Amino acid sequence: MSTKNILIADDSASMRAMLMATVEALGDYHVIEASSGFEALRLLPRDHIDLILTDINMPDINGLELIRYLRTNPNYQNIPVFIISTESSARDIEKGKLLGANEYVIKPFSPESLQLLIHKYLGEMP
Repeated sequence: MSTKNILIADDSASMRAMLMATVEALGDYHVIEASSGFEALRLLPRDHIDLILTDINMPDINGLELIRYLRTNPNYQNIPVFIISTESSARDIEKGKLLGANEYVIKPFSPESLQLLIHKYLGEMP
């Protein structure tokens, strides 16, 4: 298996660390961290990204704006994107999915459930 790159965009350092630990426990993954949507956009062209985990509420460019950009750019429109957020209303979830999020994970969540979703989208069995 070749190393897969997962971009984590979240303005909370502790949440990025928790997500990184969850991803790295799976094995051969490389995590790229962004503390804002703007930083995520800046990092995208540097590496081939296989999956993106993003919060909604971030400074400058929020997670929904990031997804809108990804889904309209041919270079990135097929990258699976998971929203990971405390925003849990049916309206928030529907909006995220309509914009193109593949999954909407509500905080708090179990690391195992996120790991199963990552395996599902990256085509690997746990």
